[in-house]
Amino acid sequence: MAEQQADGERMPVPLEFCVPGELVSRYATNFVVQHTENEFILSFFEAEAPILLGTPEENLATLQSIGSVKARCVARIIVSPSRMPELIRIMGENYDRYQSRQVGGNG
Repeated sequence: MAEQQADGERMPVPLEFCVPGELVSRYATNFVVQHTENEFILSFFEAEAPILLGTPEENLATLQSIGSVKARCVARIIVSPSRMPELIRIMGENYDRYQSRQVGGNG
């Protein structure tokens, strides 16, 4: 629910959440959270594991020679400090629901 100012009075206006069909969903294997005085910066990264098709010894040698794996930023979201508590609460509640289904479904 959003609130808009109309003639000095705050009025709730329903939000309609729309996800465009052409929006590409990406898998985040890593993330970084930074903050400044005025904002939180949430960066999401996708790292692809190297393809290893050799023997265990060859794969070990390949991994030792690679040096690093690139993690490409697939999304960066800026959130105001006033909205962070709500984001943390919503993520926590969602994770708790996920956990309760995992425990209930596997136990």
